[in-house]
Amino acid sequence: MIPTTRSALSSSLAARIFALFFLICLTLPAQAFEFSHVEEDLLNQVRQGFPQADRLTEAEGELPVQKVMAGEELLGYVFETADIAPIPAYSGKPVDMLVGIDPTGQLTLAKVLKHSEPIMLVGIPEEKLQDFASAHTNFSVRDNPKIGDNLDAISGATVTVIVVNDTIMRSARQVAASLGIIEDPSAQPAATVKQDVFNEADWETLTGDGSIRHLHLTHGEVDEAFVGTAAENYMRGTPQPEDKTFIDLYYTYLNAPTIGRNLLGESRYNALMESLEPGEHAVALMANGDYSFKGSGYVRGGIFDRIEITQGGRTITFHDLDHQRVGSFSLDGMPRMTEKDIFIIREAANFDPGRPWQLDLLVRRASGPLDTEFTRFSADYSIPDAYVERPEPVVERPIWVQVWYDKAFQIAVLGAGLLVLTGVMMFQDVLVRHPRILTPLRIGFLCYTLFFIGWYALAQLSVVNILTFTHSLITDFSWTSFLIDPMMFILWGFVAVSLLLWGRGVYCGWLCPFGALQDLVNKAARKLKVKQIEIPFGVHERLWAIKYIILLVLFAVSLNSLGSAEKLAEVEPFKTAITLRFQRDWPFVLYALGLVVISVFNHKFYCRYVCPLGAGLAIPSRLRLFDWLKRHRGSCGTPCQICAQECEVKAIHPDGRINANECHYCLDCQVLYWDDQRCPPMVKRRKRFEKAARVSGKGPQSFDPATAGAQGATLQRIPAHQEE
Repeated sequence: MIPTTRSALSSSLAARIFALFFLICLTLPAQAFEFSHVEEDLLNQVRQGFPQADRLTEAEGELPVQKVMAGEELLGYVFETADIAPIPAYSGKPVDMLVGIDPTGQLTLAKVLKHSEPIMLVGIPEEKLQDFASAHTNFSVRDNPKIGDNLDAISGATVTVIVVNDTIMRSARQVAASLGIIEDPSAQPAATVKQDVFNEADWETLTGDGSIRHLHLTHGEVDEAFVGTAAENYMRGTPQPEDKTFIDLYYTYLNAPTIGRNLLGESRYNALMESLEPGEHAVALMANGDYSFKGSGYVRGGIFDRIEITQGGRTITFHDLDHQRVGSFSLDGMPRMTEKDIFIIREAANFDPGRPWQLDLLVRRASGPLDTEFTRFSADYSIPDAYVERPEPVVERPIWVQVWYDKAFQIAVLGAGLLVLTGVMMFQDVLVRHPRILTPLRIGFLCYTLFFIGWYALAQLSVVNILTFTHSLITDFSWTSFLIDPMMFILWGFVAVSLLLWGRGVYCGWLCPFGALQDLVNKAARKLKVKQIEIPFGVHERLWAIKYIILLVLFAVSLNSLGSAEKLAEVEPFKTAITLRFQRDWPFVLYALGLVVISVFNHKFYCRYVCPLGAGLAIPSRLRLFDWLKRHRGSCGTPCQICAQECEVKAIHPDGRINANECHYCLDCQVLYWDDQRCPPMVKRRKRFEKAARVSGKGPQSFDPATAGAQGATLQRIPAHQEE
């Protein structure tokens, strides 16, 4: 029975293997078809920039680049920017594009393949981003197209278009440099030798200041270098004492006049320099000892195999035509040398005299009848600073640094505005007593916020910023994504500070462009005697919760999908009314205009009940350090209700308390607090002051609330509890 069972199992296993093999065979054509389909789809996209393309092949080099071919003719190269320069955009993820260049470096294709930009997901048509990318085909990789100058930017997508522009040009330059179309843009310019710097010097001076360097090796040091190799114990002639000199080698750079002229003499130095082609350099080697740095193995047309120069990862070897013998040197105090030679570094080596380099001495030793081992001894050289002039290093600025330079004017104007606002907040106790100054100042600042911060600089903060920042903290946080928009970054920095000092009201009441739009519209309506619709405080207080609910929903959705949360964040009209200046599809425009119209009849309806950004700012503002709004009089709220009735956002409770979470810091209540014509306690104080002045025979005097307390100390005053 056992053999039969084994046979059945073997047959079953064979059947399963055959079935699996059969299924694989069936899927291979489908996979091949799918692969062919993907290749054909890519080729069709490439044909948008290379109409004659019929195939793609891998290009040589380290970068993932493909050649675009038409038969045997090379049309150009294509690549995906995410593989070359994955620069994070506003979403924190790079915009992936298909870019093509021709063999001369002309951009021929720039097509967006994938992005996660919130500003482009809803509202702005995808075609605008594609058109912006395609506009780069008017330029070469050698050009520097600027947004707003040579390129038409997309209104409202500042960060995105900056990143797209930088991604296309930076990746294209890297590819062009790797293919040899242009010079490497990251290469540093070489230093130049100062031909006018010459000082007479002797051997001791030049060796002392590092102009001439020294490498000394003993037989013991060389033997130790071969320990552990096959050549360690192989017979190599008569052993030498360990402390005996193996080689005493000196080396230097001759192009510098102080070195070359002192070593060679003026006539031989001038002859040497005249024999050098542009970009060529001369070094001198001098040595004593048992080991020759030249050796006797090289023949005419051969290579000196015992010496090399290394700089920046490049190795420079010398042929017989690079060698010149020197009979003697003219330097005073120089010891006798058995070997004295000059070697020429050719232009192709791209040698930079201003950068450090190493002289490598190679020592070979037999390890068998036909085998050898070698070891390398390196000696550093760095030319004294006085002999060369080094250009400023080429450091490619990060994209956000360049943006900050380009937006210097906007940053200066924003900084001036924030400085003014800081002054208003710091000296609010003085300003509220002078409403003739404060009122026009506030209206002017609201206009500045709407027209400059909003419609000009497009610096409208949004709950999307909060969601993006939170998502960034959870994933891969990078300051670059936020620094790339200086106006938004500065505003958020100011908001963070103002939240701790004064609460959310500073931004909502002074710096929010859409809030300023509503505020100005409502002020105009009140000026025109438009009747205001006020909601009873009990209902009003419950409607406050709506914006917090919206914020929580958006935050919960963002944990699952930031893109979905950004679409739902269209509950904010900011993108339509401010960022896109109402240039959008009619449903969005109708929604934004509807909220503006409501503000005609109800002051800042959206801000009070709907705005998730306001809710997001209100939560951390509970940590504010100061409470500068004064509500200290005993009659505030009981029985006096004037401030509560005149607060346009209804942030004052019937009992007189100011709800800092809802206050927009307009300072109207503080103006009223010191108004001796409307505030009942101040009216009483003014009348008592005037009466006391008449009784004292001083005649009518103007009442100054700021000094009334000090002056009243000399008068018979009613106690404060009777006064109020």
